[in-house]
Amino acid sequence: MANGFISNVSRDVRVMTAMDDKLAAMRKVHLVVCDLFLPADFAAEVCADLRLPALEKMLARGASTGQGPSAGSGRTGGVGASLENHLCELFSVPCEADAPIAPISAAFDGLGGGCDTLQAQPADCGSSRQAALPAPEGSASPCQGGCCWLRADPVHLRLQRHQLVLLPEVEVSADEAEQLCAALNEHFAGQGMEFFAPHPQRWYVRLDRLPDIETVTLSQAAGRNVRDLLPEGAESAHWHRVFNDIQMLLFAHPVNEAREARGALPVNSLWLWGGGCGVDVPLQKAYDCVSSDEVLAEMFAAAAGIPFARWPVQWNDSLTLALMERLAIRLGCQNTAAKSLVISQRERGFPSNGRQLLVWTGLRSALRRGDLDAWRAALQDFETGYAQPLWQALRTGKISQLQMDILGGDRVRHLLLSRADAWAFWRRARPLAKYSMV
Repeated sequence: MANGFISNVSRDVRVMTAMDDKLAAMRKVHLVVCDLFLPADFAAEVCADLRLPALEKMLARGASTGQGPSAGSGRTGGVGASLENHLCELFSVPCEADAPIAPISAAFDGLGGGCDTLQAQPADCGSSRQAALPAPEGSASPCQGGCCWLRADPVHLRLQRHQLVLLPEVEVSADEAEQLCAALNEHFAGQGMEFFAPHPQRWYVRLDRLPDIETVTLSQAAGRNVRDLLPEGAESAHWHRVFNDIQMLLFAHPVNEAREARGALPVNSLWLWGGGCGVDVPLQKAYDCVSSDEVLAEMFAAAAGIPFARWPVQWNDSLTLALMERLAIRLGCQNTAAKSLVISQRERGFPSNGRQLLVWTGLRSALRRGDLDAWRAALQDFETGYAQPLWQALRTGKISQLQMDILGGDRVRHLLLSRADAWAFWRRARPLAKYSMV
């Protein structure tokens, strides 16, 4: 049966290849890149000797469709355009004081009441989802509808002279998370708040109603003095007290005493952000496929019911993956040969046809670590694995349009390239270091 299946696949691949040129006009790529442009005072030094011919041509020949401030809080001091707000814009999620990330991610993390109107999508073998931890004993079920959520992510606050600097992504075990959430729920019992930790690094507080506050995303607060980044708004004084109560409770908890004893950073605070009560309408399904190295993009794809693929080493314009997945689904993905073929094509980075969203944060993570060598290496890999094949696909008509959104500083730059733009040789490329958002 396996040989017959592979024979049928080969035949269908030949048919799909013949259709490739006809489908090319329908195929568009939307590329979102974070922190591509460095500050002018050290851009030339960091970018020296980088070979980026395809990327620099994209930047030179793309038609600018606007450059403006990123959506979101104005308190971020120009550090880090908000990917959270940008994804809300791309998926037509309405934002008020905050981008409502919490209900979207709560649903993704298995808290059934996270976003009742969103379409659920099963996790595949490449998903970043983890099984939800059990709710603390005696707590209400997290699957009750009509609730609002805040992200309440575990962090470490480090006192540096007169600053309180936030360190994110503190490594917490599932058992530690469960114990700390149980203590928080005991302390805040009867106050309309309940804490959950379905993922060791993504915690939540469920609320009876959405508070009248404006918060700053964890990604924008990371590495910064939090004193001016605490919630603002009509109810900010109450939430400042909650913030202080959480710190005092966590400081004295046995979990943190044990962590300090073994040399690990204590979880001495939670960062509250991204509040929302769900979305009134399903997320806009503007793409046929989403690929990213950032779990936030995977969350939006899941909420919109769009297929998601982990960020492959190299982009490829083949339609083979779409075909293989359709055939595997038709067989219930039980056939071993079908499954191995699908996995093989996915590992090679084959996206589906239609409109594809690519979200890359590899530069942002390196920059926030202060590792400029890693920034250079990541960008050189991006040139080889993405910029060059995308540029060739555009020039040869394999894709009809490439849209680029470049997030950095406190702004977003938008570029649009057609096949004609790719051949506009009179628009001369400039070195990357010449571009700046500040």
